[in-house]
Order: sequence, then C-alpha cells, then structure tokens
Amino acid sequence: MQEFNKSSRRSFFGKVAATSLGIGLSGSLGTKLFAENQMGSANKNVATDFVSDKKFVPVMITPYKQNGQIDFDGVSRLMDFYLAAGVKGFFANCASSEMYALTPDERLALTRHVVKRVNGTMSVVSTGSFGNTAEEKAEFTKKIYHTGVNGVITITSHFAKADESDDVLIKNYEKFFELTDNIPIGTYECPSPYKRILTPYSFKYLLDTGRMIYHKDTTIDFDKVKAKIELSKNSRLEFYDACVANTMYSLQAGAKGMSAICGNIYPEILVWMCNNSTNPDKQEDVKYIQSELTKTEDLIGKNYPLSAKYFMHKRGVPIEVISRTTPGPLTAPQKQVLDDVYKTLLGWCDRIGIKPTRL
Repeated sequence: MQEFNKSSRRSFFGKVAATSLGIGLSGSLGTKLFAENQMGSANKNVATDFVSDKKFVPVMITPYKQNGQIDFDGVSRLMDFYLAAGVKGFFANCASSEMYALTPDERLALTRHVVKRVNGTMSVVSTGSFGNTAEEKAEFTKKIYHTGVNGVITITSHFAKADESDDVLIKNYEKFFELTDNIPIGTYECPSPYKRILTPYSFKYLLDTGRMIYHKDTTIDFDKVKAKIELSKNSRLEFYDACVANTMYSLQAGAKGMSAICGNIYPEILVWMCNNSTNPDKQEDVKYIQSELTKTEDLIGKNYPLSAKYFMHKRGVPIEVISRTTPGPLTAPQKQVLDDVYKTLLGWCDRIGIKPTRL
C-alpha cells in the first residue's frame, strides 16, 4: 500500500513562498489577484494597522454550460472573482458545488481544475468520502488526494446512520483511517444525506488521531460551537463555521475562519469580517455587519445555489444561471428579492469603506 508523504505538501492554508505567487491563474488578472491576495491588499479589505490571521474559504458553486455540462472556463472566472474579494483558499466539490449531482469523474475533474489553476499558491480541499463501504470511501479519497489537494474532506453522515451511536461512527472512521494511510483529512457536517453533528466525544477522537486538518461546522448552537473550538485549540486542525449568524462570535472565540454559503453572494463582506472581527477599532461596524448578515441569510438561502449563480451573474461573473439541484428559472419576484439584497450590499460596502467586488 502506497504511503503518502505528509511533508510533500504544505500544511493546510500555510504560508506561501513568495516565488510561487501569481503562477496559478493564466493571464495578468489572475497573476495580479494572487499577488494582491497574498499581500493582503486585494480589495483593500485589510486594515493597515491591524493584522488578522482569520480566513474566508468559499464553498464553491459549480458553473454549467447551457447543455448542462460543467463550464470549466466559468469555474476559472468564478475563482477570479473569489480572489478579487480576498479569499484565502478553496473548498471545491462540496454541497454548494452540487457534489451529489456530479459523477465521480466530474468530482475529480472539478477538483483537479481548481488545484491546477491555484498551482500551489493557496490550499484546496475537496470531498472524498463517497461510496457504500469503507473500502470504496478510501479508494475515492485517494483519487481526490491525487488531484493535488491539501486535504480530503469527509462527510460525517457518511460514517454512521442517523440512529447509530458515536461509537459506530468512530469504529467506521478507524477503519477508514487504516485504509487511507496518512492522507490529511477534514470533516464537514453536511446536511445531506442527513446532518450528523459531531459531539465533543467524537470530535475529540478525531482530533486525537492527528489526521485532522480542517473542520466545517454546522452546529449553529454557539455554545456547542465554542466547546468544539476550545477542543481544537493547540491542534493543527483549522475550524471553520458555516453558520453566518455565528460569524463574529466564532471568529472572536478562536475559529480560524468562515465558510458560509453567503460567501457566494457577498464574499468581500465575509473577508472583511474575518479581517476585522477581532480589531478593537472596528467593533461597531463588526456588530452592525453581523446583524445585517443574520437578517439577510434567509433571503439568500432560498433557491440556493441558483440564487448564488444569479447573484454572481449580476455582479459581473459571466456564468449561466443553471443548477442541477434547484428547479429553475428564478421567478421575477425571486429575482427582485436578490436585486434588493444587492442594493443592501452596496450600503454595507459604503459604510465599512470597501468597494464591491466586480470582475
């Protein structure tokens, strides 16, 4: 069985050598965005007198052509937009990517495209725990890892049925770990096939394996979220909250960053929150933006990810408003709601002193 070398790739979202900047995206725009992003100047969302190590990592949507096939040029343009907003990594092949509506080959091709385009300048993770057996999950995990990702994400509900105990979950993870050598692993409490929230007991087991580098949390209950953040401190795991209502609170409690779906609507706002959540000079604006994000979450979550694709198109990203998982097209009233949210976004940007991202 092949051994994977932990040191062959950078630690998750680690520091990038200056010599590698700008070689991932083709064209001058991509080169400029990568360089600016790494220097913390993209969109001027980083305060000059305050430095934060918090990161926004988008759960990428998947653009399609009119014939329903993946639009890889659209994926590249989408990445340009994310980078212009100041993101610090990518989660490809996730629920927002419509991963359950992709074939195994498409999941691999999509992940490979993101990794190739980034070309080592940022870290990429992708879901790999597909299959009915531990062996099948392990086999696809290895295929995803061989695309060049920094870590492979596992869906917690892939490892135990809804009525099965944490001990069953742990037993299944143990077998999976045995079959995947030392591949860096992450966890995602994805709502599908059902939402399996990791308890402190199961979360601590996973941390103690030393294999975990990433966790996307969907617990929502902040007290429980905070307990897991505390457990993850002093480990190499990076904790990302998916609940936008927790943004300010999770970041201030020690979460590494955010990975919420609203980042496919207004990524520059999530970037700004990550950059400023612990900035003592920005707390009034941080509290204001937190309140606004919470109020608009239900609006942008309807008809998702079709809503996100409409919003991206409205913001200058030339992708089709097509989804495999969300019936479409959007109705005129649904579009009007999103148009109103866009006007709200402009007001947020004006208040906090940043420019709305456009390609």
